[in-house]
Amino acid sequence: MKLIRFGTKGNERPGVQLADGTRLDVSAFDQDYDEAFFGGDGLSRLTTWLAANGENCPKVSADTRLGAPLCRPSKIVCIGLNYAKHAQEAGMQIPKEPVLFFKATSAIVGPNDDVIIPKGSEKTDWEVELAVVIGKKASYVSEEEAMGHVAGYVLHNDYSERAWQIEREGQWCKGKGCDTYAPLGPFIATADEIEDPHDLNLWLNVNGEQLQNSNTSDFVFNIPESISYISQFMTLLPGDVISTGTPFGVGLGFDPPRYLKAGDVVELGIDGLGSSRQVAKAYR
Repeated sequence: MKLIRFGTKGNERPGVQLADGTRLDVSAFDQDYDEAFFGGDGLSRLTTWLAANGENCPKVSADTRLGAPLCRPSKIVCIGLNYAKHAQEAGMQIPKEPVLFFKATSAIVGPNDDVIIPKGSEKTDWEVELAVVIGKKASYVSEEEAMGHVAGYVLHNDYSERAWQIEREGQWCKGKGCDTYAPLGPFIATADEIEDPHDLNLWLNVNGEQLQNSNTSDFVFNIPESISYISQFMTLLPGDVISTGTPFGVGLGFDPPRYLKAGDVVELGIDGLGSSRQVAKAYR
């Protein structure tokens, strides 16, 4: 199943995308894609409901705005430097254990919404990433148990303000949590839709030029390792998002570095998870 949410900002409604690309409004199911949905057998109940009611669901037109495909989760946990070549281009050592940081949930926007270059920013960068959506509460889980806690997968662009992330005092969150810095979607593909999340091509273009092109087989820490590791330090709740890191090709890694300016167009995608597009706009 592919989960979508659609409508104007702040008024999104739940929907599904069928195998042929048709989008259905499932508002009549009467539950949005939130913690209670993912943690309360929502996927199974929605599947049963669709079998009985799908023919009566209104269609969502192709030009309708898509929002983030889940309600604001309790947290976005990100894994830094999780591709060896990206660590090298950033001038950092390949980590011996996962590097964790949080991204503000207020940064979440729809997949094709504008990315706003923050006030005073000169180093806004891009990062295509595979994100994991948690489907079952996870605390002190083993690697062997970890994949049983996955509800699905979603495309994420982990935008970063490099000066604020690296050159300012404190933790990375200052450069990661700006408004619009977490476009998610176009949809969540449930776990059964993705045969092998460790063999997915992912790519990103800026103004039509491909700058990132890699595969999740290059993870330093795979998904079971990451979920198990994170769960030793905090409880992962249903609907929480884990963003698994970005491959080489970010703006920081070029000589000289390349950063976004107003008018730039960023397009990205992952096998089985669709694509998204953001236009960079200056803060006003």
